Amino acid sequence: MLETPRRVTKSLEFLTSGYKVDIDAVINNALFSVDYSEMVIVKDIDFYSLCEHHLLPFFGKCHVAYLPREKVIGLSKVPRIVDAFSRRLQVQERLTNQIAQIINDKIDPLGVGVIMEGTHLCMSMRGVEKQNSVAITSAMLGTFQSDPRTRGEFLALTKGNRL
Repeated sequence: MLETPRRVTKSLEFLTSGYKVDIDAVINNALFSVDYSEMVIVKDIDFYSLCEHHLLPFFGKCHVAYLPREKVIGLSKVPRIVDAFSRRLQVQERLTNQIAQIINDKIDPLGVGVIMEGTHLCMSMRGVEKQNSVAITSAMLGTFQSDPRTRGEFLALTKGNRL
């Protein structure tokens, strides 16, 4: 117990380390001009965050897609972006929007889609105490918002069929 305050401090510093992250340093110029016009998807990205209302964890999977215009982003940068925004006090809705917006801002694609599936311990451990509930949020920008076929393709490709 004597070391508990130190361990809690260290834990909270790590769990909120996203505030110190420079997104440009994360991306590290991994933006490439590529002649590619089909959907790019990075799915099943594990994320862990803290609910800003109760300081309890929420966690799950994030699926990110975009339609390149002229540039693509290094594939490993997408989960790093998810981590940077997840490691802040959050609500899932804002987290979803932040991920979509930063990708939209950095590579100017034709569209971006982000879906997050989260289990919230503030709903499981306290309050309504519903252990099997999952919150699903989405952010659709550009063609993902305006074209039902693009949105449908994204939703179909992120459903089930895990490798």
